[in-house]
Amino acid sequence: MSRSFTPEQDTDSTSNGQNSSPSKHNAMLGKTILHPKSTNYDEGNEEDFKTPPAKRVKRSTVQYESPRKRNVVPDSDADSEDEVYDEEPRSRRTDLESALPPIETDKEAIEAYEATRAAEQAELGLKERLDGRKWERGMTSIYVDAFNLALDTVLEDESHLFDEAEHAVFKTWRDLSYEAQYLYVRLFLRKTSSWFRINRLGYHSDIADLPKAISDLQLERDLPKPSSQVERHAGEFETPEGTTLGSSFTFADRSEDCIRDLEEASSLLLLDELKALAKDFKVQGKNKKELLRAFRRTSSTQTGLGFASLKRSNTEETTASEGVEQDSREATPARGENRDAYFVGKIMAETGPCIRLSLSVLRLFERVHLVFYRSTEWTEKSLTTIILARIARRNFPQYIVSRSANIFASRPLLLEFEAAIRTQFKVDNILEFNGTPRKDDLQVILDIFNDVYDRWKVLLAEEQTKEDSIYCTGEGAYLRRLSPAWVYTRIVHKGAFVLGKFKDHKREHQILSELLAQGLFHTSRRGDWYQRKALLEEHYMHLHLPSPPECKDAESKKKHWRRIALQTCETGLQDQLTHLIYHHDLQKRTTKLEKALKIPKREQHEFAHVRLTKPAERTFHGIRIERAPTLTRSSSNPTFRRSSSQPPTTNRGSKTIWLDPASAETDTECSVEEMCLSSYRALGWKGYHCESGILRTLFAYLFLDILFLYIPNVFQTEFQTCPLDLHTDAFYPSRMSEVTARLNEVSNGGAEGLVRSVWEEHAERRTCVVGLDWGFEVRDLVEICRAWEGGALASAMKVLVQEYGQRGGGVPDLFLWRTGEDEGDGEGSGESRYVGVEGVQRKGEVMFAEVKSENDRLSDTQRMWIDVLSGAGIRVELCHAAASEVRVKT
Repeated sequence: MSRSFTPEQDTDSTSNGQNSSPSKHNAMLGKTILHPKSTNYDEGNEEDFKTPPAKRVKRSTVQYESPRKRNVVPDSDADSEDEVYDEEPRSRRTDLESALPPIETDKEAIEAYEATRAAEQAELGLKERLDGRKWERGMTSIYVDAFNLALDTVLEDESHLFDEAEHAVFKTWRDLSYEAQYLYVRLFLRKTSSWFRINRLGYHSDIADLPKAISDLQLERDLPKPSSQVERHAGEFETPEGTTLGSSFTFADRSEDCIRDLEEASSLLLLDELKALAKDFKVQGKNKKELLRAFRRTSSTQTGLGFASLKRSNTEETTASEGVEQDSREATPARGENRDAYFVGKIMAETGPCIRLSLSVLRLFERVHLVFYRSTEWTEKSLTTIILARIARRNFPQYIVSRSANIFASRPLLLEFEAAIRTQFKVDNILEFNGTPRKDDLQVILDIFNDVYDRWKVLLAEEQTKEDSIYCTGEGAYLRRLSPAWVYTRIVHKGAFVLGKFKDHKREHQILSELLAQGLFHTSRRGDWYQRKALLEEHYMHLHLPSPPECKDAESKKKHWRRIALQTCETGLQDQLTHLIYHHDLQKRTTKLEKALKIPKREQHEFAHVRLTKPAERTFHGIRIERAPTLTRSSSNPTFRRSSSQPPTTNRGSKTIWLDPASAETDTECSVEEMCLSSYRALGWKGYHCESGILRTLFAYLFLDILFLYIPNVFQTEFQTCPLDLHTDAFYPSRMSEVTARLNEVSNGGAEGLVRSVWEEHAERRTCVVGLDWGFEVRDLVEICRAWEGGALASAMKVLVQEYGQRGGGVPDLFLWRTGEDEGDGEGSGESRYVGVEGVQRKGEVMFAEVKSENDRLSDTQRMWIDVLSGAGIRVELCHAAASEVRVKT
């Protein structure tokens, strides 16, 4: 598992993480402590807080509130109805979106839906159309439908989460015209903290009267006094803007009333406009950022700003025009007038009026979507997918739909959950999105941790009480992810990391012990906590915690705490919630501690059955194709050959093209993976270039009934291909007994029967099940189950069942198998039966192959899968592709 931040670890530790170099003096305890050399403790003084180069910014996840920050004013480019949303920062899919089938949500699909809706509603009776106002010609949109679906669903069962003022906003929303609703929803799905130029909005095909729609949104309306009061939440030292409604509200702000700041106004300018303005005021810059900086600096530092050169000369023409109102672009400020206001006026005259969604109402509708999606992350595709899934002609498994109305027991808990998410984002922003944090940044996190800690302990006790007395059917597992305690647990986990950076190992050990004592939140991190706790006990705890009276000297105290560290590793390996990917590290530390304690060989743990072996390496030679630069017209030989010793002309890192060895006579081109697959087939292997495809398909076959087992709240629509919690760490604990029984069945050779039964029941209907690719031939799947030793197959399945959402990447490129009847590869493995690591004969063999070309290295996720597969006794090869010949083609 890839993690950006892990507390420092000893150099011989196998835990995932990075070493750090603490200072010699423990700042927390105020005394000098001698530390083991293996911890690199004495390498430097301030190295922990030295500012290294910034890390690459994460782009795969958009945290809650990050696109809503008011202090960032994005450029207003591309503000038309033809905008391309794919260029927006990519966000993680919501649980609901992940559970729905693959649906085309492109422009054609949306237009087809809207045409169907218009036709359906056109068939309504005239009286129903007029009285019910259910349809207006040309007034239908998937965006408005999806937005209102979320609002109606939430208010139907969970209206108690909103107060009187907020219900008044919802009532006003329903009374808005269709065009005003459409405009709001489209802006809601865009960069909602931005100002948008009205003259560049577009949407003319959907909004006939744009000025009227805008005025409806910007109209100020009165509100009743809200019954709820603003409360301070743990970790938030000041109440953020827009969290409550006032005595009145608007759906959108007017630029004329709000933009007074030069920085905000100048950000509305396009690059060409900014260049023109900068030229007038004689400021320079290479790009927009530099121009804005120079422009603002000029405004704040220069007293004259060259106003004399900008004044129109006092000619007869200008004298005659005195008293006539001049255009704002030509107006000259009087001496001493606020220069920022002058520039703001110039800019706004260039841009024209702008519109921005009001923050308080925006946050209110975000809260509605949080309750609807049970997630803080959702996108335009999330909105449209659920609508299009309703009309898609797909077959789904049978399951019980259950959506609890008590996911948030009260409004205060919902607001606290929102506040906790904001605090979590602040912590993540320091640790993960802005390079390695400085000492002051870490202190901010430590302050947040200390503020959250007491509230976390209270909520832990409350949740444990619910688990013991209320949640008897597994209902609590998924709901707990929407508890403030779930968010606080993650903040406490981050706080433990910071305590380690500050060398407060005693407190860190205490926090890790408390994290492990609870088994309700973030169970996927338990292996990491065991690893770190054992490290602290091995190296530091003899300095901070008491030892038994018989331990008189330092060496005996160290030995005592090494025994405790060994017990921690053993407990971690026995913990059913410790994910399989952590077992190797815990086993390696166990072996290390047993040697250090000089435990007799007969009493040591034996991990030979999972000892990792380096993957075997194999090289296939083939003909690589390169595209030559454009040839001149006089070129008479567009295709020529050269030896592989000549320098390549392709770009480094780009996809390479090869000739398929199986069809060399026809010069069929293929990828490097297909070339290697053909070479393996020539050696008697069958296979697919499918990466995780075969594993996910087998998982769907082997766990289909468990996937659709009744668990409250994980099936909220009739169109799901999996439960909502599959991609979370709540899936495995909720079904642990069923999963364990199924893994035992697979280990005992039951995989073939499970595949056949699912095929017979669902193949004809092509039932939509997550990960199941009906393109794989059932004959091949049955052969694979026969060739794959049961225990090894169960190990691979266990990784997926524990972390399905995180383990899709990194699986080796090629999956290969051969049965007892297949011919061998000349290496003594073509017998009728194969002997596995357990010494038992089986009907074949499976193998994974990771294809690597020149200068290609294994990623962390690839190494993880190689470790898991080889640890389970599965053969893994690193397959190198080498060019015996390079042909250059135009």
